[in-house]
Amino acid sequence: MGRWGTAAFVVVSLIGGALLPAVPAAAVHGAVPGDFNGDGYRDAVLPAPGANVSGKEAAGAVVVLYGSSSGLSAGRRKTITQNTSGVPGTAEAYDRFGAATATADLNRDGYADLVVSSPYEDTAKGTNAGTVTVLWGGRSGLTNGTNLPAPFAEPRYYGLDVAALSTGGGVRTQVVVAGYEGSVHFEGPFSRTGTYGSATENQDTASVESVALGDFNGDALPERVVATTRLDGLSGGEIHINPVLPNDPLPGNGLIAATGDLNGDGYADLVVGDPDDPDTAGVDGATGGRVLVWYGSAGGIATDAKPVQITQNTPGVPGGSEKGDAFGAALAVADLNRDGLADIVIGSPYEAIGTTRQAGQVTVVPGLRTGSLGTGAYAFTQDTAGVPGGSELQDLFGTTVSAGDINKDGKPELFVGAAGENNFTGAVWVFPGGSSRPTTTNSRMLTANAVGLTQQNGTLLGGNGLLWVI
Repeated sequence: MGRWGTAAFVVVSLIGGALLPAVPAAAVHGAVPGDFNGDGYRDAVLPAPGANVSGKEAAGAVVVLYGSSSGLSAGRRKTITQNTSGVPGTAEAYDRFGAATATADLNRDGYADLVVSSPYEDTAKGTNAGTVTVLWGGRSGLTNGTNLPAPFAEPRYYGLDVAALSTGGGVRTQVVVAGYEGSVHFEGPFSRTGTYGSATENQDTASVESVALGDFNGDALPERVVATTRLDGLSGGEIHINPVLPNDPLPGNGLIAATGDLNGDGYADLVVGDPDDPDTAGVDGATGGRVLVWYGSAGGIATDAKPVQITQNTPGVPGGSEKGDAFGAALAVADLNRDGLADIVIGSPYEAIGTTRQAGQVTVVPGLRTGSLGTGAYAFTQDTAGVPGGSELQDLFGTTVSAGDINKDGKPELFVGAAGENNFTGAVWVFPGGSSRPTTTNSRMLTANAVGLTQQNGTLLGGNGLLWVI
């Protein structure tokens, strides 16, 4: 397949002195942990879209680390590629299997399933058409898969992002896929033989960068969120909920979306990362990046609802807004302090730590029933006491973030990816859940080499997030 894109995109970008391939868009989300083998412990998902497979450069892989009462062990893992028995397709150069991932029990059998995209896969429909595969959970873990086909006649980069959510059986279980031709919305019931209830293509927006699902009005039917690719004059793309023509995007923009109940009112809230610096100061966006929050309600989220804005200048948020920080380049929403309210985890992969440029930082903004978001916020870097490693030029700590309880102690672990670590082979940090927040005590750094991916560069363990876009 084409090396990251068609001839129109055959360019490179210089990021702080490192020559990186430029792409037309990037895969955004990484899967939360899920119990794929039904042993009662959630398993961690470590995508590696740049992994070489059987001599095929950047064919891509996903590493699953099995959860247990003692946590994760690099020795208890399964590496899945398109050459793995039961997985559709064949590993080919630059497919980037694992570019985006999502977790949900799609067929409602009690085992979590894993949705994996390969947005640069060549298919019978064309070069870089893309594929999306469901790896089905079972007693032996993820052992076989089926594809969710793109209904477009000529898809492009199908699978730039994926989201999955199950709030019940049938149509309450859904998958949304992003691509350059628009988004595709799958509704259940799903089966491990590859059937599903319906698939609807939507081309009522610009090309789609990020997708999310959330129940904003409490009716147990997930709403679809679409963040388009960056548009002229905006600091990101347009944000749409259940887009239909004529379009009314929300007031505000960004490149990545996530959902969760931040204030405990029973309705999911929409969180959007807008990591770009503004084209025109004071008109759109915020210096150093921002995060926008729209609150759900019985009436959902109105198209003219104004969001709450969070930046590093927001009272209580560590640090300060500086040009190029990319605050909001990675997002996750999870209840890390177990108070019944979801918290916002925000990656700033270009944050300078001291004089070390683009070392990266992760900020957690706790959810609140009342008061202003930002109160009680805290941050991690590689220079935080107890964190393995150290901040280095272009580590990009905070490229990706996710959270989930993998040892069944009721305290969610925090996962942080740094795609630039060790010559862009990447690494993932695991922060154990603590009494009131994730702790650096016994935190771990998992390198690509530690999980059996031994190439010398470009593995991108943990995923590349928005790196090729911001």
